[in-house]
Amino acid sequence: MQFFHRASGWPGHLGVFPGTFNPVTVAHLALARAALPRLDEILFVLPRVFPHKEYSGVSFESRLSILKAATAATGPVSVASSDGGLFLEIARECRQHYGGQVRLSFLCGRDAAERIVNWDYGQPGACLAMLREFQLLVAARQGQYRPPPEFAHAVQHLDIDEDWDSVSATEVRRRIALCEPWEHLVPPAAQELVRRAYVDRL
Repeated sequence: MQFFHRASGWPGHLGVFPGTFNPVTVAHLALARAALPRLDEILFVLPRVFPHKEYSGVSFESRLSILKAATAATGPVSVASSDGGLFLEIARECRQHYGGQVRLSFLCGRDAAERIVNWDYGQPGACLAMLREFQLLVAARQGQYRPPPEFAHAVQHLDIDEDWDSVSATEVRRRIALCEPWEHLVPPAAQELVRRAYVDRL
């Protein structure tokens, strides 16, 4: 794990927020702000390798610069890259840096939670074993996530003060491609960097 911004101190309870951030949106920051009262620090993680997709379009470096700008005023926040893309790989990289006793909660939306629970990890019971190492804080996205009973102990719902269902990185890119207004979907501090990386390259 490589850090590009590190919050001060050593958290007892760390929120880990991995994503492709292509680009980061106001919904990402809303999720982080909703989670902060439960946590000591949030770590935004941009993996160098994704388990379910490959890098295309905007580079790792550009996404990282945008993410750093967007999260700078969010609170006790760190920004890092991980070598692995699976949550379990990221969790183990976090423990190498923060120590084995840190409590980990991964932040995600309903769609991501369903991918995590239903992913083929190559062996029976792998997901259940993984969720003994960290919990999931899951925000509603086009509906609340309802975990299978065997995973319920490791899943907590995260209430967000607004409906962000229509906000996504995909929608930002769609609007940019069609020359439609997109700025309201991106944190103000990152808008100029998004313009350079996504608009000027078209």
